[in-house]
Amino acid sequence: MIRAIALELGPWTWWILGLVFLGLEILVPGVFLLWIGLAALALGALSLMMWDMAIWGWQLQLLVFAVLSIGFVIIGRRVSNAAGESDQPMLNRRTESLVGRTATLEEPITEGQGRIRLDDTTWIVRGPELPAGTRVRIVTAQSGSLTVEPA
Repeated sequence: MIRAIALELGPWTWWILGLVFLGLEILVPGVFLLWIGLAALALGALSLMMWDMAIWGWQLQLLVFAVLSIGFVIIGRRVSNAAGESDQPMLNRRTESLVGRTATLEEPITEGQGRIRLDDTTWIVRGPELPAGTRVRIVTAQSGSLTVEPA
């Protein structure tokens, strides 16, 4: 029955399958079915040109679909990775973006720990023993804790 429908629809079978994959892309997270759907649409266009040829059987069509799918996925991954580079790479890594800034100690560093205020936030800092009011430079940032040295 499915074979009869596919033969009757001809190249439209691949276009319908491509549209089904594109529709499933909306329901499934990630951008994977998009590339497979585009491969099916491309195969539909290719099938339109080659449908009457004797060599263009379902076996060759499935092989071409597999090759096109793999090719579209590889190209799609490269395109999406190149587009994913941000102009603000530290946007969601706030503590790492603080490295290199200077501040004044609000509380002295005693027993290796003190506090500074940057913008509207108070941060716990680690470093050498220093009195309150000393200018310090942030050297490293790990897990919400900053390491400082005298500026």
